[in-house]
Amino acid sequence: MTASLSLSQARRMALAAQGLAKARPTGPVTRRAVGRTFAQLQLVQIDSVNVLARSHYLPFFSRLGSYDPAILQAMAGRPPRKMMEYWAHEASFIRPEHFRDLLLWQKRVWVGAHRMDPAIRGDMEARIMAVLAGSRPMTAAELTATLGHDEDPGRDNWGWNWNVVKRVLEHLFEEGRISAASRTTQFERRYTLTSRVYPGDPAPSTDLEESMDRLIEAAARAHGIGTVRCFADYFRTPVKAGAASVQRLVEAGRLEKVSVRGWARDTYRHVEARVPRKAEGRALLSPFDSLVFERRRLEELFGFHYRIEIYTPAAKRRFGYYVLPFLLREEMVARVDLKADRATGRLLVRSAFGEPGAPADTAVELSAELNLMAEWLGLQDIVVEPVGDLAAGLAEAVSARPSRLVSADNPLTGKTDNVALVSPVD
Repeated sequence: MTASLSLSQARRMALAAQGLAKARPTGPVTRRAVGRTFAQLQLVQIDSVNVLARSHYLPFFSRLGSYDPAILQAMAGRPPRKMMEYWAHEASFIRPEHFRDLLLWQKRVWVGAHRMDPAIRGDMEARIMAVLAGSRPMTAAELTATLGHDEDPGRDNWGWNWNVVKRVLEHLFEEGRISAASRTTQFERRYTLTSRVYPGDPAPSTDLEESMDRLIEAAARAHGIGTVRCFADYFRTPVKAGAASVQRLVEAGRLEKVSVRGWARDTYRHVEARVPRKAEGRALLSPFDSLVFERRRLEELFGFHYRIEIYTPAAKRRFGYYVLPFLLREEMVARVDLKADRATGRLLVRSAFGEPGAPADTAVELSAELNLMAEWLGLQDIVVEPVGDLAAGLAEAVSARPSRLVSADNPLTGKTDNVALVSPVD
């Protein structure tokens, strides 16, 4: 008999699977806590936009609160690595155990040099591999200089303006022959041989079905509950192969078919997914957070229609440039357009909109969350601009909060702030 869940139960199951159903820990956040959170999420998406903080830093703040991002740098940059870069949902930090399976299923042939003349590509591959075999990890610019490659790439490489070296590097990265050892402060990859990053055999998995089953089960575990499309989208694997995998996992007792009242699509839960009695979390979510990957699921679960508007002309944006959903308990109750103005030490709230039916304490809870984020980012003030139906209430809540202590030695900015009591802006 198919188990039946209410929408509230489905929400709480999804939030628990993503580590967002409970209140944050109260003590210092340890490397073990960060590692457990990453194991729960399976991956975090990477994006170069830094208007607030790098996108892969934010999911850990959303779930754990103020933590030291140097923990992530150590997990990704020093052996034994707990995370490594590869293509997954998009460019992502993944658990190394997924690398060989993703090599089999990720085909980002449009990214690198697949369309390049094979002779030119082969020559450049050999030269790059030879340099990396005998050197420290290097950026594309450093390799270009080391190889003595002189080229004006023009403007025809999908807008990225990549030269031949960079295109071939990305081709080798997609093939799994080289990996990212770390990133520079400018967010450039430092490339090295995969054997120096991945501890096992870097050859792709050979069993298609077993490989897909591992990825789909990992995705289902991270979702708690979802559809075939949800699970396939998590690692961006083919939906048809994902559907076959779901059926195998049902037969193996790893997934269970369920119904959610009000949903018309076939839905499944991971057998280890739990439904907490209530959701007590509070979080601002990155536009690239794994909870909001699949927009249709987000709307069905929370009644929250969300689109990132970075690439929308300013005059046509509804809510703003870098808008974060605000989760309160088990509902998406608001959205805010945020910017870290590091030069002036201010967290700018460019707009604030409440959702229909948002609870009465939305502004107060959002104010507390913004205060926590400002401290984590090493910013001294919160400025709420008068845009959006929640802006006035939020500005009042921010101004009513007590003075707070600005911490020194902020790891996100690399700056040392004078320790001082700072009152929020009126």
